[in-house]
Amino acid sequence: MAATATSARRVALASLIGTTIEWYDFFIYGTAAALVFNQLFFPKFDPVVGTVAAFATFAVGFLARPIGGVLFAHYGDKLGRKPMLIGSLMLMGVATLLMGLLPTYATIGVWAPIVLTLLRFAQGIGVGGEWGGAALMAVEHAPKGKRGFYGSWPQVGVPAGLLLGNLTFTALSANMSEETFLAWGWRIPFLCSALLIVVGFAIRLKISESPVFEQAMQRKEQERAERMPVIEVLRKHPKTILLAAGSFLATNATFYVGTTWIVSYTTKTLDYERTTILSANALLAAVDIPLMLAFGLLSDRLGRRGMSLGGMLALALFAVPWIMMVDSGSIGLFLLAGLVVQACRTAVYGPQSAFFSELFSTRLRYSGASLAYQIAAILGGGIAPMICTALFAATGSSLSIAGYVVVLCLISFVSTYLLAETYKRDLSDTAAPVTT
Repeated sequence: MAATATSARRVALASLIGTTIEWYDFFIYGTAAALVFNQLFFPKFDPVVGTVAAFATFAVGFLARPIGGVLFAHYGDKLGRKPMLIGSLMLMGVATLLMGLLPTYATIGVWAPIVLTLLRFAQGIGVGGEWGGAALMAVEHAPKGKRGFYGSWPQVGVPAGLLLGNLTFTALSANMSEETFLAWGWRIPFLCSALLIVVGFAIRLKISESPVFEQAMQRKEQERAERMPVIEVLRKHPKTILLAAGSFLATNATFYVGTTWIVSYTTKTLDYERTTILSANALLAAVDIPLMLAFGLLSDRLGRRGMSLGGMLALALFAVPWIMMVDSGSIGLFLLAGLVVQACRTAVYGPQSAFFSELFSTRLRYSGASLAYQIAAILGGGIAPMICTALFAATGSSLSIAGYVVVLCLISFVSTYLLAETYKRDLSDTAAPVTT
């Protein structure tokens, strides 16, 4: 059954709304970890060690993401994309709501960080299953020649979720004293998740299953081939998975350097006002939304690979100026640097749903794309804030962070170079993974 333009738009919108909610849940944890979790859940540690510990629990969510990716991908390649989208949304929502109700160390002692870590792990499983399903639904419903544009809609959920989270924390910071925010104000963004999940659930129930997947399921050979799609894609195409993960490494890491580590660094070391930094990041996230759609659209004309190579090269060259502009203490230079970094990063991330989807055949697409994405999430974003905190503590120089970014960009550049262009490929089930 072929997708109509109307159904493609409906699915793109549903993917955007759902991913926005899931990433909102995921990101508010990072903001809270940067601002208050060291005091609330790790008060017995030195402040620097407490911050590292808080970021370590942040990283736990990334360690869980491949588990979620594998679990949801296995059933997504067997049973369909739509049921997995609903399941991942519910898991994420319940975990986030419970975080908002969790007693702190002062109330239940060591159980507080333990339960927090377990809930963060559950969040990671939920978001690990989310991306692959949302990306594939949008791409597999897309009209011919528009996969990059339609695939960029679930990608927009990342800046949209970050924007929503930052606006929530900014409003609280502007209207609460430090004591009130620390006492209970930080819980509000987590508790608000319950309403958002209800909205997302209602929207996702109304969308149709991927037509590409339904056509594949009608083929007799599909029943034989999909017993263990995750194992099959690992056995047959490990090179493609590793190169795709490497291509995303720097994009993912620099996102969390900018949205998590820099929030902590600028407010605790450089004495920027917390509300100012949160407002600046909210503005940057808002600008990222049209950039994401524009680069997705552009990739349908220029291709995915060339844009990714250009973005990584530009980001490597700008790494040192980025950190120096943050260190300047000027919010204007902070914003300008953030805009440049976002343009470089979005040239990769905007077309990524389409790029990763085109690398794998239908019966292995959810598994292959999810594994690549989540491996990069661990090695890139998950440990980036912790590494940056440790690097700065060890060297006393923020330029060590720039060096870290350059290394990641070079890895991503080489990985992308070794992947072939995909934007003219057919999404049929017989399509094979592509490397040069």
